[in-house]
Amino acid sequence: MAQSFFPRWRVPPHATQGRVIGPDERLPWPQMVAMGVQHVVAMFGSTVLAPLLMGFDPNLCIFMSGIGTLLFFVLVGGRVPSYLGSSFAFIGLVIAVTGYSGHGPNPNLAVALGGIIACGVVYALIGLVVSALGTRWIETLMPPVVTGSIVAVIGLNLAPMAVKGVSASAFDSWMALVTVLCVSAVAVFARGMWQRLLILLGLLAAYALYAIVTNGMGLGRPIDFSAVSQAAWLGMPRFTAPVFELHAMTLLVPVAIILVAENLGHIKAVSAMTGRNLDGYVGRAFIGDGLATVVSGFAGGTGVTTYAENIGVMAVTRIYSTLVFVFAALIALVLGFSPKFGAVIQTIPSPVLGGVSIVVFGLIAVTGARIWVVNKVDFSDNRNLIVAAVTLVLGAGDFSLKIGGLALGGIGTATFGAIILYALLRRQPARTTVV
Repeated sequence: MAQSFFPRWRVPPHATQGRVIGPDERLPWPQMVAMGVQHVVAMFGSTVLAPLLMGFDPNLCIFMSGIGTLLFFVLVGGRVPSYLGSSFAFIGLVIAVTGYSGHGPNPNLAVALGGIIACGVVYALIGLVVSALGTRWIETLMPPVVTGSIVAVIGLNLAPMAVKGVSASAFDSWMALVTVLCVSAVAVFARGMWQRLLILLGLLAAYALYAIVTNGMGLGRPIDFSAVSQAAWLGMPRFTAPVFELHAMTLLVPVAIILVAENLGHIKAVSAMTGRNLDGYVGRAFIGDGLATVVSGFAGGTGVTTYAENIGVMAVTRIYSTLVFVFAALIALVLGFSPKFGAVIQTIPSPVLGGVSIVVFGLIAVTGARIWVVNKVDFSDNRNLIVAAVTLVLGAGDFSLKIGGLALGGIGTATFGAIILYALLRRQPARTTVV
């Protein structure tokens, strides 16, 4: 009997016993809805924070994350559990393309959208190639030493922006440090799902402290809630049409390589957790991510990708049902139609947002190092040592390079540099570094 396009999602006998729920299984419907809410909340770190850092409308981006997740779900036949959120890989390059100041709406958003769409198209084309040829060539081009270096570079490249954003005054700097402490306290002392929501809970705690100090005690700039009271409960998201400029497109297209590395790592992790080989869906997952990014860009949203927060939630709950993400996407669509929800997000103070950015960018950098550790990258091998060392400095130093009409920022230069350098050195005999 031929396999149906979508799983049948039966409720297994052990559904209420705390055992693993596979991608093609489900819980009773009320529990499925609760799990969907949990995934949406866990994704707030990307669906809210990343858009704010680039000057996008977070309300629209949450809405488009729901659209993208549903599109991804259909393209993989409901067999790869994942939620698509705003990718942090775009932040540095979007800011470079638009000259965004870091506060309020981005006035040059349309130019960035054209580059995001171009990136999505290239990403989808890579997915078509993978569907035809398999994943071995990607794994050969981007082994763990390369992918770890690329991911680490994203965080290091963004670090100066985070620090600059909280240096306007001594008060801002101190509130940013308080925010860092709030997030750190949740990360270390919370347990279970509370710990997985470290960004959200830390931000809420810092937000409350900021309101007490400013609105209550008269220190610093108070939070203005007037926009919240004036905003309607229901309304259409604010869409923005893209503008296609060659410079922006060439600068943002290389992000597709980073998205490939992120998505491949996500699928490998989910395969390991579920004990199911999902390699056959990698190409379709790339296409789903790419098309979701294109659709989001045409509407005025950020580029999207699979996210580590989902892996954390699934690992804690041991519920991998892909149907959960349909509920999560539908909840995101509802939030996208609430201007009041978007107005609340816009009241987040800059020092609080900057403090969270310091933590998030640092976590991205450490995630790259974690890839090295988990995959036991051998740094006594000079090939690995040189590739990682050069990549980190190119990205952290924001080394820019122009090749004809193609302009690469620090992340793009580091990404292509890591891939090319490893390809040039990988055939050489390994030599051991003596320290």
